[in-house]
Amino acid sequence: MKYIKVTFKPDPDNEINREILMAYLAQLDFDAFEETPSEFQAFVPSDKLDLQKIKQITEELPFKADFITSEMPDINWNKEWEKNYFQPLLVGNECLVRAPFHKDFLKTRYEIVIEPNMAFGTGNHETTSLMIEHLLQFNLTDKMVLDMGCGTGILGILASMRECREVIAIDVDQWAYESTIENSRLNGVKNLRAYKGDARLLDGTVKFDVILANIQKNVILNDLEKYALVLNDGGILLVSGFYQNDLEAVIGKASELFLQKRMHRERNGWVACPFMK
Repeated sequence: MKYIKVTFKPDPDNEINREILMAYLAQLDFDAFEETPSEFQAFVPSDKLDLQKIKQITEELPFKADFITSEMPDINWNKEWEKNYFQPLLVGNECLVRAPFHKDFLKTRYEIVIEPNMAFGTGNHETTSLMIEHLLQFNLTDKMVLDMGCGTGILGILASMRECREVIAIDVDQWAYESTIENSRLNGVKNLRAYKGDARLLDGTVKFDVILANIQKNVILNDLEKYALVLNDGGILLVSGFYQNDLEAVIGKASELFLQKRMHRERNGWVACPFMK
């Protein structure tokens, strides 16, 4: 998949303005962000680049933010990043996430091996670790689990390790789809089925006890009705991928669908929030 790098120069350039810029851009289809001392960079699949929307967002900002675009080579950028920076991660003193090349790590109840690749989800991002913390508290025994926007498959793999009946993992990205299959094999998971696609695959023929969606606010808001359709009564929908200040919009939409909020977790402005049907 080819990516476009959009380089922004906030003026004035400070931490607060960069956080505001990221929050605005998170409403679009950007997959990753990177900061340098002089620039703020955002990466989007080339077929999802919308210059008009980016221009509209920069005009709404309370500060100036010029930007330029450049095409990136079609290589696995996350793999390059994660091989250099992906370190073993301990979550809740129970779950360790590591790469196959890690040799020095703690022994824990759950050990998930993730092959670094383009797919999002090594556990190092706040949203993934928050989702894992919630999952460690859920009773998943014999539950049907849906992992939407599965990325590397890390959440579905943990659900399988926690003795769920079956995991359906869905992601629109080809690398994510292939990564989930590969990581399931690495972890000896046999009850996970991966599909390439989006919420349109949810036609109601299969119902779930637990739905996981660590995606992005706009995608979640757009797909909440689908999630509610395929969630069993008494089931749990756990969502993340957005900031604390976006939580009220998600709660509002969920309440319209008779999904009741439970206690959420927050870290560095990011949120993971469960709802019960």
